[in-house]
Amino acid sequence: MRNKRLQNQVTTGRWTLPAVIIVCTLCWLLSYFLFPHLRLTSDNGANTLFEQFTLAFPMPVWAEHVTSYLIYAIIGYFLIELNNRFAIIRMRASVQTAIYFLFVTVCPRMHLLYAGDIASLAFLISLYFLFSSYQQSHPSGALFHSFFFIGTGSLFFPQLTFLSVLWMIGAYRFQSLNLRSFCAALIGWTLPYWFLLGYTFLYGQIELFYQAFHSLAAFGKAFDLNSLHSWEFAILGYLFVLFAASTGHCITAGFEDKIRTRAYLQFLIDLTGFLFLAIALQPNYYDELLPILMISTSILTGHFFVLTNSKASNIFFIVSIVGLILLFTYNIWTLL
Repeated sequence: MRNKRLQNQVTTGRWTLPAVIIVCTLCWLLSYFLFPHLRLTSDNGANTLFEQFTLAFPMPVWAEHVTSYLIYAIIGYFLIELNNRFAIIRMRASVQTAIYFLFVTVCPRMHLLYAGDIASLAFLISLYFLFSSYQQSHPSGALFHSFFFIGTGSLFFPQLTFLSVLWMIGAYRFQSLNLRSFCAALIGWTLPYWFLLGYTFLYGQIELFYQAFHSLAAFGKAFDLNSLHSWEFAILGYLFVLFAASTGHCITAGFEDKIRTRAYLQFLIDLTGFLFLAIALQPNYYDELLPILMISTSILTGHFFVLTNSKASNIFFIVSIVGLILLFTYNIWTLL
């Protein structure tokens, strides 16, 4: 009966990821030809390094589509490597990458290049090194690299620095936080800023270095949800439903996973909940936080769909697919 269910056929099928890539590529091209002049506008008021770079080196729309597509492809590859390295789904699965590609594809505005793309890539690599530090006897190197990528990502999206608090808590839970690794983490986070300081001082643009910290302190109105559009509420609602279902499965069936895997899943649950809260507190950073939220949600959702085989989960899987189609249709309609 398990093999007859659509959920199992899709999540464990060897052709699922190639089929998703083809479908997503076609949808990507469709959104480009329908909206060739679509541009993202930032309303957070932060003159970040990324914004200054895009002003100095403007890119045509097609180049933004191609660049963001390649960044998301790299993220998808690292999602597979993350699972293969840490066995979060207890098998060599690529469904989390397929889910992430679908999440990104149903949002045509995410097909352009912006700070959240680069920050999400740095976030995922940092997460890889953080998980690598689990119960290491010498975790300083892993935490140094993890916080180095957090610092690198924060150059483009300064608010990524706030995740450092969760990273420290995670390192403590993974029994990899001590005085030496704590100092290594601080050095790793500050290293990109030392490079930035040297560059700005050498070229007489020291105000660019100060701007990185001014942007970090830039806050909008808390819970100002009126600034979000209806399609943004729809995506957040869809992701939250998947997050809630995946969290419930992790809690009720957590005994089936190893202690190490449960620690990873608990960290991902806390991280995803924090990201939802961050979007609610600062909706003006929605564009930058959404791709990061999609990464953690895709891992949890992949864990849920691969490791469940009930009739109810199969119905929920079908409803989720229909929901993705409706989301893409609605987002295209709002742009017409």
